[in-house]
Amino acid sequence: MFHALGSALAGIATPALAIVLFTAAVRLLMHPLSRAAVRGEKARAALAPQMREVQAKYGKDPVKLQEKTLKLYKDNGTSLFAGCLPALVQLPFFMVMYRLVTTPNPLLDGTLFGTPLGTHWFGAFGHNAVFLGLFAALTAIAFATSRRQAAVAARSGGPQPPFAQVLRLLPLGTVFIAAVLPLAAGVYLLTTTAWTLAERAYLYRTIKEPVVHAQRR
Repeated sequence: MFHALGSALAGIATPALAIVLFTAAVRLLMHPLSRAAVRGEKARAALAPQMREVQAKYGKDPVKLQEKTLKLYKDNGTSLFAGCLPALVQLPFFMVMYRLVTTPNPLLDGTLFGTPLGTHWFGAFGHNAVFLGLFAALTAIAFATSRRQAAVAARSGGPQPPFAQVLRLLPLGTVFIAAVLPLAAGVYLLTTTAWTLAERAYLYRTIKEPVVHAQRR
């Protein structure tokens, strides 16, 4: 299946461009899920002040705390998992893309600036310039993503978990992944992370803040 898909894409454009175009097409199809995820995140952030009040009042009664928490989210037409479920639905699509850029197929026979897309950085140091350029671009996007995550967390006004700083380093994991997978995977990672950064910036700017209703007694 992946060989057939790679052959079809390689016939549309040069292999590297085909990976970029296919990744962009998949992300565009998943845009409604990304929009739903951002709406859920904004809803949770808007409810954070009321959630802190509920925790302060019922923190010693786990059953009552759970009941009041669910009621708070229900009264505002959302849920605790409103921003998580759309992201989980996207996982199968990302798995397909991962297999496409790591399974031998005609796409990996192409090159990017003379470097075969099936080449790994380890053991192919003659192509350092291409890989180092890729790593630099991924690092810049990861840094911008981390800064945006910190800004969103600050706007929520809620207390940050003790491992928040560690979580903000996770975007840098794309650099390590690109170092151990074929160059084709690095092209995919660069495309999808750049898309995510731009898409979330657009959605946070255009989606209106939800109207929060006071919790019913």
